[in-house]
Amino acid sequence: MEAGMSGIKYEDLKAIVNLCNMPSAILSVKKNSDGSCGEILMVATNSKFSMTGENVEGQPYDSKIPRDPKFEEILFNAAWKGEHYHAYVDTTRLYGYWTEDIVIPISNGDDPEIGYCQFSYVLSKEMEAGKYSIISPDIASFVIRTCINLRKDDDFYSAMNTVTRDLREFTDSFAASIMTVSKDVYEFEVISANVRNNSKDLHAVFAKIPYEVVESWEDLISGTDCIIIRNERDMKEVEAKAPAWVKTLRENDVESLCLAPFIYQNMIIGYLYITNFDVNQLSRIKDTIEMVAFFLTSEVAHHIFIEKLKIQGLTDSRTGVHNRNSMNIKVDELAVELKAKPTPFSVAFCKLTTLKTINIQKGHEAGNDLLSDAGKVLKEVFKEDFVCRSSGDEFAIISLPSTKESFDEKVQLLKQKASDPDWLYITVGYFTDMTDGNLHAALRFASEYEQEFQDDFYYNYPDMVK
Repeated sequence: MEAGMSGIKYEDLKAIVNLCNMPSAILSVKKNSDGSCGEILMVATNSKFSMTGENVEGQPYDSKIPRDPKFEEILFNAAWKGEHYHAYVDTTRLYGYWTEDIVIPISNGDDPEIGYCQFSYVLSKEMEAGKYSIISPDIASFVIRTCINLRKDDDFYSAMNTVTRDLREFTDSFAASIMTVSKDVYEFEVISANVRNNSKDLHAVFAKIPYEVVESWEDLISGTDCIIIRNERDMKEVEAKAPAWVKTLRENDVESLCLAPFIYQNMIIGYLYITNFDVNQLSRIKDTIEMVAFFLTSEVAHHIFIEKLKIQGLTDSRTGVHNRNSMNIKVDELAVELKAKPTPFSVAFCKLTTLKTINIQKGHEAGNDLLSDAGKVLKEVFKEDFVCRSSGDEFAIISLPSTKESFDEKVQLLKQKASDPDWLYITVGYFTDMTDGNLHAALRFASEYEQEFQDDFYYNYPDMVK
């Protein structure tokens, strides 16, 4: 162990860590020929640092601690620039504890390639508010101001826009955004976005990104508390794990990135995201974004909960389309709009003519499966239109704007997909209004036409239950 220490003895380093009553390790930090951070090894550790009893001395630091570019920067600055570091960090997702980290420099013994520092930590099961005094005053002040701004505005989106703008300006980054993730429906939503000089539309950028890209972040962030890209080397490491994501980063000229998750009840519900900042300020920026993310999490969780309640109140649980209540609201609103400004539109009434027979012959569980299939087909065919379940076996569709030709194509496609008299058979009556703007009349005409097709169905299949 003594070799290569340029006069610093292993016994002396071991004595230093053994005097520490916290888990502690002395790390060697290599300086590469270009001045960058090289290999970091655990040279000497005390018994508390390796609680399982294994000997980790001589091993790379990331065999014991999750690899973190910010942590490497802190160790390098301590070993080679004499900088001290003291922080209180939310590592509950990693360890189930909050962590108080302390890093102090140790003389490098005049070795031109190897420097040393001591890393110690304390774990706390619960957050101790008093320890936030460790955070630098400017970061603490910014986070407090952020929390105050959250309470100033009753509108969630407006408050998030303010926070995002302030965060981008405070970190002097090019872009910042806040997004939520709904894993149950495979969707994400960009809640707010702010770009320097409004030079790019982040909403348009994210609109082109598939959900699978955002989903890949969870695997990347496991084992750490934040995704960080400082340079091309980091970019290539991430690219090996998430090539589709890095492709979008390169297409949008992203060179540096810091992404912190919103973690609620041990589940990621969203992310706080900044790009293209001064990497020399990484430690300060990471502390800021992680603290802001911590305090935003409850706001984001509340927003997601309220939105789900709204969706459940307007969605039919059996089919996934809008329910009758949603239809009534939509019809009332559109009727007024179309009367004031007539616009070409189409409507349709669809009846799931096989539902009653399936319920009787195969049971209500099969009937529920049939309703689910009907909902999927209707959403697939009329994916850009308003689709609702107007009653037990009936559905209504409103398409705006629309032409007779385009809507007829959709109706013909539906008939192709739902023409099985033994399972999924849907009869359709539809009407296109090009000039009048009378929604209620159009719905009445469509319903009457559907009844005619329904009568034909029961005539051709007399054994089916009406």
